[in-house]
Amino acid sequence: MCASSGTGTKALIFSLVLAIGAAAVGSAPVIAQVTRSSVDMQASAGVPEFRDPRTGQIWTPNNVGLVAGPNTPADQAFDPMAQAVRVDGVVVQRAKITPLGMVPITAGPTVPIVNIGDASLRAVPGRRWQVVLYLSNNSGRTVVPLIHCLFTNAGKPVEQTRVLVPAVGGGVRVGLTVYGPETSLFVDRATCRIESP
Repeated sequence: MCASSGTGTKALIFSLVLAIGAAAVGSAPVIAQVTRSSVDMQASAGVPEFRDPRTGQIWTPNNVGLVAGPNTPADQAFDPMAQAVRVDGVVVQRAKITPLGMVPITAGPTVPIVNIGDASLRAVPGRRWQVVLYLSNNSGRTVVPLIHCLFTNAGKPVEQTRVLVPAVGGGVRVGLTVYGPETSLFVDRATCRIESP
């Protein structure tokens, strides 16, 4: 009886050691970080537009060419879907940031270190396409983000840009503007993603 009791105690201790070891392994922190943040946006509606000084009529890409009449080559509007122009290479720019406030320190297995949010794409007539976006540093340390943006038209690349962002302190939310191609090139979508960290 004593021998079997000792064997049972050893087996129980061995089972407890295995259970504690499995629990310790199961509760170990997850090393992998979630995928980096990215954002995809369409061009804002109503831009660009032109007001006819004589008639007061406002012309946009949505209403040009809708007037009944002869369809001569001079009456045909520019077809943005047929554009085949692109800017070669990758344009590198340094962004200026504006601190906007603080965010909770939540970076971890399910929250990226740096997060992009609330982005919008618009054209500044006679100048350039712009993406205005907001960046949140979800970590407690200072980071130097690197952003990659792709401006496209009907799924075809128009311009790629790499944005060097100044250091962003831990838990800080900032706003910045990314400049795209000149508005003489049509863009209907931009996709921006964090390359680093």
